[in-house]
Amino acid sequence: MNKKKKPKLSSLKLSKKAKKKHTLSKKLVLEFAIRIADEFGLEELSMRHLASSLGVEAMSLYNHVKNKDEVLDGMVDLVISKITLPKIGEDWKEEMKIRAKSAREILILHPWATSLIVSRMNVGEGMLTYFDTTLGCLHSAGFSLQTADHIVNTIDSHIYGFILQELNFPIDPNDYAKTAEGFLPQLELSPFSHIANLGKEVVSGAYNGMHDFEFGLNLILDGLERLRLDSN
Repeated sequence: MNKKKKPKLSSLKLSKKAKKKHTLSKKLVLEFAIRIADEFGLEELSMRHLASSLGVEAMSLYNHVKNKDEVLDGMVDLVISKITLPKIGEDWKEEMKIRAKSAREILILHPWATSLIVSRMNVGEGMLTYFDTTLGCLHSAGFSLQTADHIVNTIDSHIYGFILQELNFPIDPNDYAKTAEGFLPQLELSPFSHIANLGKEVVSGAYNGMHDFEFGLNLILDGLERLRLDSN
């Protein structure tokens, strides 16, 4: 993905008009923390920078959040709460597709969020609702709660792994064929004939070489449907 030039951190400020309209609250603190992480990266998020962006002293933040860990957990919970929840009692496969596609769309907008989700114990209301509703959807389809737990972990591993790869892929999708063309002469002289032939398909335009999110998702769901039918 192309890296946009990041604006200066000082450009993110709460306007005087906004200060009058919005009283400092935990939600406002978390919303501004998300804005900082989105625009400048998680590494630029500090309590000092957050307070400065809100136009308050750092100590004022501690009336609403205990510490930076609570800020990080709250940020994750707010982001997760934006993901479309599956409907209990509806077609479980379709609901899992909707959930997965929504998660991908939301998490791509917040590139820092996936790493926090997989590395922290998230027990906020948004996360618990997200997990509980997903368990309920799968359980109502006939899966045991234990199997449903495994299913959630499997689907989410696909979502998070795909997103991390998508965000960190070193080649712009628009340049993929050109890049493959540059490697092709070397590959044709190598013993890696299958990779070379695949590269030719990319160069010719017969294959775009991009990983397909729904391809992997459908493989998982189709396999789970067979498991469900076999267990009933």
